[in-house]
Amino acid sequence: MTSLGDEIHVLRWRTQHPGNRQAEVDVYDVITYDSKRRVTVHNPGEFTDMTSCEHHRCLYLSDHVLKCVHRLDVKGTVARWAVHDFPRAVSVNPARNVLVTCGLIGRGGKIKEFTSRGYLLREITLPHDVGTPWHAIQTDGGQLFVCHGGHGDLIHRVCVLSPDGRQIVHSHGGPSGPGQYDVPRHLAVDSNEAVFVVDVVNRRVTLLSPTLQYVRQVVSPTQLRWWPYRLSLDARRRRLYVTENDFDEGRYRSGRVAVFSV
Repeated sequence: MTSLGDEIHVLRWRTQHPGNRQAEVDVYDVITYDSKRRVTVHNPGEFTDMTSCEHHRCLYLSDHVLKCVHRLDVKGTVARWAVHDFPRAVSVNPARNVLVTCGLIGRGGKIKEFTSRGYLLREITLPHDVGTPWHAIQTDGGQLFVCHGGHGDLIHRVCVLSPDGRQIVHSHGGPSGPGQYDVPRHLAVDSNEAVFVVDVVNRRVTLLSPTLQYVRQVVSPTQLRWWPYRLSLDARRRRLYVTENDFDEGRYRSGRVAVFSV
């Protein structure tokens, strides 16, 4: 999910008929949470993430199967461009460009920066020890944050990379285990460049300083019902949205968005 203006956008899979797959973006009022409208995206492959851009008034959805990014305007117009890789997540940087985190589970990855219309501006190859990258965010101060580590990987952590993406400047985390991350999958950054990290298997959200020092636990396992996968921060209203899903026997069975005041 993501917020855009005075609206909340939630991505849902509704039908998956062979040859006619559909995904729908449900739009809600940001104050009352009343349903406003629904936008259907026909024949996608498999969406892995969604973000929004206030300047261009649109949504970006990464598609892991079709290897592309879909751009959905607030008027309902849908376009897409090829990534030529396996996109895991998307974010919008201060230059209003789209950062696409690409990679496969158990392997290294890249960050590709595109314009709003899909022109490739640059490609960053991540360090070899950043395995299974999930999500990257660039702050107003230019720092590049990346979270990485999947099932089977030794290292699960959050990193600050050098501007060229070749070196790790700061990191938080280490081998998966008690007190450490276990699949840190998604990030959100506030106006002070503090970092929120969703930790899937440990079912929590952690807050880190801009230099990745531990601050506190923002969301505990007792506050969640299922597995948390993604974050969205409404900095102006100080609301943190956490999407969580009931995943069992290889299928997503239920889901919701939990809202926290931060």
